[in-house]
Amino acid sequence: MRAPRRGAGSAMLTRYERTVARRYLWPGKGEGIIAVVAGFSLLGVMLGVAALVIVTSVMNGFRAELFDKITSLNGHAVVQGYDGRLHDWRRIEALARATPGVTQVTPLIEQPLMGSTRGRVEGVVLRGMTMASIRGPEIAGNLVAGNIGEVTPGSSNVAIGARLAEALGVGIGGEISLLNPAGQSTPFGTVPRIVAYRVAAVFETGVYDYDNTMVAMPMADAQTLLMMGDDVGTIKIQTVDADHVDRILRSLRQQVTSVGRLSDWREMNASLFQTVEIERVMMFIILSIIVVVAAFNILSSLIMLVRAKTRDIAILRTMGATRSALLRIFVAIGLSIGVLGTAGGLLLGMIFLFFRQPIVNLIQRITGQNLWDPSIRFLSELPSRTDPFEITLIIVMTLVLAFLFTLYPALRAAKTDPVQVLRYE
Repeated sequence: MRAPRRGAGSAMLTRYERTVARRYLWPGKGEGIIAVVAGFSLLGVMLGVAALVIVTSVMNGFRAELFDKITSLNGHAVVQGYDGRLHDWRRIEALARATPGVTQVTPLIEQPLMGSTRGRVEGVVLRGMTMASIRGPEIAGNLVAGNIGEVTPGSSNVAIGARLAEALGVGIGGEISLLNPAGQSTPFGTVPRIVAYRVAAVFETGVYDYDNTMVAMPMADAQTLLMMGDDVGTIKIQTVDADHVDRILRSLRQQVTSVGRLSDWREMNASLFQTVEIERVMMFIILSIIVVVAAFNILSSLIMLVRAKTRDIAILRTMGATRSALLRIFVAIGLSIGVLGTAGGLLLGMIFLFFRQPIVNLIQRITGQNLWDPSIRFLSELPSRTDPFEITLIIVMTLVLAFLFTLYPALRAAKTDPVQVLRYE
């Protein structure tokens, strides 16, 4: 009885082709080595896909979280005075607000100082902020202790980062002294200005550098401490589109050239984000090698299967199976391994991402090593953000590799000459 044929335009396997493919996916007695190699191929594809999904999602999450937190605190762009001060800052603020595409303009003061508590001394960054910024998501939105409502102009109350509070050993109600080296001039030289403030709130932004150094206070208090009068240090600008900030602020950049320098987030954090992007691309390329190795395993397992089934293939040919039918059968076997491995890898990757922080904590407890040191990674927790386009790219890449590495053994099976194989049977 001849095997059923199918139309040249049909894209589906016939019933007997599916039956043969299913039978060959589960090698019979005495063919355990083929099953083992096929199993390793499936496992390799699954692990490769999972690794790519996990790493790309974590790297995307790291970049996105870092970008969101840094731009939330520093803006999409800033205007800074050449001497560290903006004297005519209200005019610059008005120009920025009138620029199309600008959504928010905020004056602030940022100055490195020394902070001390009971003999402990740490470098701090004083941040003088408007009351709207202190009450907003930057500080109040990240509050972990205390009452941000107590941080008001003239109250001598401040909010400090959580890591800085730990380093100084100070809590709510404690006192922190800020030292301004540019103090009063006397006949004996400049006397540093030291002012004590009460810690009324502790916040945690999630960006280690800020949580480890920042002291936030009302703008008026910062101007008094730094003896700046009515000046500010910086004007922070938010726009409708961070990716096109240069185009949006091109006219403003020319208008402020005489009094200060306008820098966008790319210029201020160029090395950091460039490093993250390079690391992301390199990790994708390196981990793609795992998928390539798994595809080689599919190739080797199918070559072994074709050699083991040479007699069966010859019999199928004598019964009427066409070369194209055999080609489809073995391509279907290879693609089945690729599809199952890809689906398993996606599932494994999503499970890992969902439980990523508990998994990291467990590994740290077992090994005794700090795998996610916030002082190095900037963020206090392992982030994740899955990009549908990259997931699609991983799936397509894996299936294309599985298909390409299946073609050679499938063509060998299709070219089997039944006369030569069965001559001595």
